[in-house]
Amino acid sequence: MHEELIAQAQTWLSEDPDPDTRAELAGLLDAGDHAELAARFAGTLQFGTAGLRGELGAGPLRMNRTVVIRAAAGLAAYLRKQGHGDGLVVIGYDARYKSADFARDTAAVMTGAGLRAALLPRPLPTPVLAFATRHLGAVAGVEVTASHNPPRDNGYKVYLGDGSQIVPPADAEIAAEIDAIGSLNDVPRPDGGWDTLDDGVLDAYLARTDAVLAEGSPRTARTVYTAMHGVGKDVVLAAFARAGFPEPVLVAEQAEPDPDFPTVAFPNPEEPGAMDLAFATAREVDPDLVVANDPDADRCAVAVRDGDDWRMLRGDEVGALLAAHLVSRGATGTFAESIVSSSLLGRIAEKAGLRHVETLTGFKWIARAEGLRFGYEEALGYCVDPEGVRDKDGITAALLITELASRLKEEGRTLLDLLDDLAVEHGLHATDQLSVRVEDLSVIAAAMTRLREHPPTRLAGLPITRTEDLTRGTESLPPTDGLRYTLDGARVIVRPSGTEPKLKCYLEVVVPVASRTDLPEARAKAAEVLESVKRDLSAAAGI
Repeated sequence: MHEELIAQAQTWLSEDPDPDTRAELAGLLDAGDHAELAARFAGTLQFGTAGLRGELGAGPLRMNRTVVIRAAAGLAAYLRKQGHGDGLVVIGYDARYKSADFARDTAAVMTGAGLRAALLPRPLPTPVLAFATRHLGAVAGVEVTASHNPPRDNGYKVYLGDGSQIVPPADAEIAAEIDAIGSLNDVPRPDGGWDTLDDGVLDAYLARTDAVLAEGSPRTARTVYTAMHGVGKDVVLAAFARAGFPEPVLVAEQAEPDPDFPTVAFPNPEEPGAMDLAFATAREVDPDLVVANDPDADRCAVAVRDGDDWRMLRGDEVGALLAAHLVSRGATGTFAESIVSSSLLGRIAEKAGLRHVETLTGFKWIARAEGLRFGYEEALGYCVDPEGVRDKDGITAALLITELASRLKEEGRTLLDLLDDLAVEHGLHATDQLSVRVEDLSVIAAAMTRLREHPPTRLAGLPITRTEDLTRGTESLPPTDGLRYTLDGARVIVRPSGTEPKLKCYLEVVVPVASRTDLPEARAKAAEVLESVKRDLSAAAGI
């Protein structure tokens, strides 16, 4: 067994083009660390609809130049079989460790395979790459990013020519081409021949952001902004200046790209503590709202003053606010959301006479809704300009929410006042999440099995009126690993995360509200039911 493992590692070592991972692997071989070698060679990172994502390091179960070169070669083979043999592939990257190397390797592989390749000029937000893919008429786009994952991770995300992320069966077809790649030595990788784009593509993206705002709208709201140690700052500042908003006050400690993300445990605005520095800055300068991006700036978090302090709005609250704002501006088209997001969007769309669509989780599905005008998911992702960027975009979302805050400011109101209006009009839609991060993925599988074999009949004392196993698909949804429980006045969805080692449970409670004076009581009732559902669900799943 050890001999086979060592032989695998030595073969890998002989092909690895990266001196860093070669040294790392040689060290493991010299130390005879069979457990660590097994952890890296017990399989391969699987290419799926989210592309690749994993921890940096040597071996097929880690993100490294060898894995990326194979992935790029597989993607190139897939594109050639689709008849795009001389097509353009645009490549973007964030500021994480190895991102620039992975992007350059991808450009070399595409060029070697006869395709045309173009690199974005420097680390830039993911939405700029999604925009560039369509804007330049590319047959595919590649973004090297691990978004809001921990510092030790990196990833590889693929867009096809329509500017949206891949969906089945393309993922499996690309994965099969990757598996068919033999020796790395057989993959041509020239030293040049690709283009490095200038700032023209970024200028075009910024020009497109004009389409997000209403002509002549108020632009007075003052913001505090954090880039969360990522690549959003320069593009956000340029977009806000172009729009005529006051210049955002930066959270200085998090403004510049830093692959170590030193001030946060996880560089995700949703994680506890991640927004603490932004709130500290807000207490000093008293803005109208706080805006945060995740490190690749495709997500947008919003915080507001609530009483004496600041609180982050849930993704569902921001989604409802943006939808209500677009409706008030006379927007037409489809409003789409993932099934784990709040049902409030459906109520807003229905009242406005607009089409409402629910999709599987992820913008790869939301962006494909027919006639899309606005799409969102509760994990802080918003698509407010689908003709420009067919994916979530934390920069245009920040512009739109700041426009709304400006309009309300002119009326002497706030985002919270508008949320109260929506609760009175449509019922209080309170959402929460039970999210369990695991070291051992079998814990997630065991919890899903337990819920399937011993399904709960009540949660928080409320009878479950309908249980759906989403692996079977529904009339409107393709199959996915998940469970959906419908209760009287509540809804619960349980699913494994597609990008992180987490089991996620999405909870929603709807409480009717007769008038604004009933809101405090409705909020207290909703919070009580949500806590009770969490407790009962944890027990049922054994987590």
